[in-house]
Parts: sequence; C-alpha cells; structure tokens
Amino acid sequence: MNVLRDLGNWRSLRWKIALLVAVCCCAVALAVGRLVHTSTLERSMNDGGAKAIGALSQALDDYERDGMPPLGLQLSPGALPDELLQRLRDGRGASGAYVTWYDGDSPGDHPSMWAARTYRGEPVAMEVDMTSDLLTRRALDRHMWKYSLIALAVVVPFAALAAELPNRRLRRVARTARRIAAGDLTARTAAGARGGDEIADISTTVDSMADSLHQRLLTEQRFTADVAHELRTPLMGLVTASGLLPEGEATELVQDRVKVLRTLVEDLLEISRLDAGAERAETRRVPLAEAVAESLGRTGLETPLRTADPASVETDPRRLDRIVTNLVVNAHRHGRRPVVVTVAGTTVTVRDHGPGFPEDLLADGPQRFRTGAPERGRGHGLGLTIALGQARVIGATLSFTNAPDGGAVATLRLPAA
Repeated sequence: MNVLRDLGNWRSLRWKIALLVAVCCCAVALAVGRLVHTSTLERSMNDGGAKAIGALSQALDDYERDGMPPLGLQLSPGALPDELLQRLRDGRGASGAYVTWYDGDSPGDHPSMWAARTYRGEPVAMEVDMTSDLLTRRALDRHMWKYSLIALAVVVPFAALAAELPNRRLRRVARTARRIAAGDLTARTAAGARGGDEIADISTTVDSMADSLHQRLLTEQRFTADVAHELRTPLMGLVTASGLLPEGEATELVQDRVKVLRTLVEDLLEISRLDAGAERAETRRVPLAEAVAESLGRTGLETPLRTADPASVETDPRRLDRIVTNLVVNAHRHGRRPVVVTVAGTTVTVRDHGPGFPEDLLADGPQRFRTGAPERGRGHGLGLTIALGQARVIGATLSFTNAPDGGAVATLRLPAA
C-alpha cells in the first residue's frame, strides 16, 4: 500500500530522480543530435561543393575538347543565381578560382549545389542536385529522434526502479523517526552502517539519537521515582507530626501544605510508573454514565452531568475514575463555572467556561510542571499529564481543544464494550 501511495506521489524522490535522469538524457540527446546534425551538414556541404567543382571542371575540359558545351554547363550569366554572381563579382572567382553556393530554397524541396568560375572573362557554372543528400540527412535526424525516445522510454523506468532501493531505506528511516516522535524510543532503523552512503549516515544518526533520548528518559524516570520514594518516608513523618499539633490557624496551614506535598509525591510516583510502562489495566464491563456520576460525586464539586445515549464500555473503572476526577478538578481549578460533563455513547466531554487551554498545550499536549498561561490558574501541571497517561493504559484517547465561544474542552473517547 505504501509503494502504491509512493508511486502516485509525483513529488516523491523516485519521480524526482526519474525526472532528473530524463532531463539529463534529453540534454545528452539534444547535444549529440545537434553535433551530429551540424557535422553531417558540414560534410554534406563540403562533399557537395567538391562534387559540383569536379563536375564543372570536367564540363569545361569537355567543352575545350569538343567545342560544344556539355549538358548542364551554364554559360549565360542570366541563368546563374544572383548570389553566385555576387560571389564572383566579389573577387572570389578571380584567376580561375572556383566558388560554390548551396541553393536550399529550390521549389519542390530539391536543393542543389552550384559551382562557378570565370572562364574566358565570362562566368560559367554547373549545378549538382542535392536531393538525395537532403533526404539522407532528414532520415538520420528522424532515426536519432526515434532512438533517443526509445532510449528515454527504457532508461526512465529503470531509473525509477533503481531509485526504489534508496527510497525504501529512506522510508524506513522516516517510519522510525515517526515512531520515535510518537514516543516509541525503542524504535530503530536496523540499517547499521550498510551502504556506507549518506542514507546509512542518516540511519546511524537517527538510531544514535533514539539511544540518547531513551537513556535520558530512563535517567529522568529513575530520578523521578527515586525522589518520590525518598520523599515518602519524611513525608509520612510530616503527616504524623502535623496531626499532633494543637488546633489553630497555623496548624491548619501546615496540614494543608503537607496535604499538598503528599498529593504531589503520590502524583510523581504515579507518573514514574506510567512512564516506565509498569501500569496494567484490569478491564471489565462498566456502564459509562453511572461510573462518571460516581466520580463526580467523589470530587465534591458542583458539576452537572448530561447524558445522551450512554453506552457500556470495557475499561478499568479505577483508572477511568482517576481520569474523570483529574479533568473535572482541573476544569474547576483553572477554568470558570459552569463546568459541564457530557456522556454521549462512549465519549466523555468535560467543558469549562474559562480562558481555555494555552496554545502550547494544544500544540504539544500537557507537560508536567507546566501550567500554561497564568490566567489558567496555578498548580503543578500533573493532573492532565496523569489523565493522558491513564487514558493510554486503558486504550482510550484524550484530546484537548477550546470551544469557539470560549472555554476549555477535554474529550475522552473509550472503546465500546
């Protein structure tokens, strides 16, 4: 299928190579054809002139011997072409020298070669027919055109076929690059250093880039997981110690900050597990509208639920709850009310009426520790990142857009049961 699509793409490298070969072949054919045509014409003129001079010399010898002008010998100046007479007048025929002139404008497409000289003070000339020579040159031109086109018809398809090998290697590199861009850092071109050409260099560079990115990602994941694990022990001590403090405004502030810190650590641990691919979904049949309603109830936030032909889905209810909860809390925290959740079929839509998602989030997706525009509120930027990761685990798709009339819209599409 990819080959057929590449064949139909006239902007592909295959057809550019074929076009380049065709242009080169045409240039060579035109240059060789022009050279052969010019050389043949010059040789024809030289041979025709020599033939006409020989005929004129023989005719004059016969005239002197027999006293009678032979057939074809022109003794009357009025029978000679003006161009030939002009050449004689210019002195080119003085002292018995011969002059020639090619008459290619004769009627009936029958050119001739004239030879003339001054004989006994008067111009004499002889005409030689050049029709056969003209036909020979035209036949040669036709044959050159014909065989050039045949060669072009043979060479161009072979060039297109020969371009298939580098095309195939480039397509492999492109597929690998797309997989890496999609997040599969284990993708490799598997080309090694075969070929030793520029494509092999590109393949090696792409593989090296993927190795480097993979190692950096693993290092980041290990760092995040290690930090989160190391923070859990002192965090538990803080939670216990904050619970022993006497009641008061300062105690409530400390307990609130400890709660925020505990949530952050748990989110970091969850992200590290998602990045490492350690999460596995435990799916079962779930009525989508009921599951979403329970999640909204657990948030404790005023969020209307609208349904339209809700269906059952095959999903992990715990992870679905995590996704819906994060989306709703994010909408209340960073957007403006009303926040409305809609369940239609197997799709869940969460919409607020705030300033909408920032442009970088719409373009690149949610990024951890990036909350986007200041008007979207403050936070750690982990809620949407976790929701997106959990959606991938359960085989759902999560997209982010802005409503035309304002407000952020998060759409979760789940597989049907």
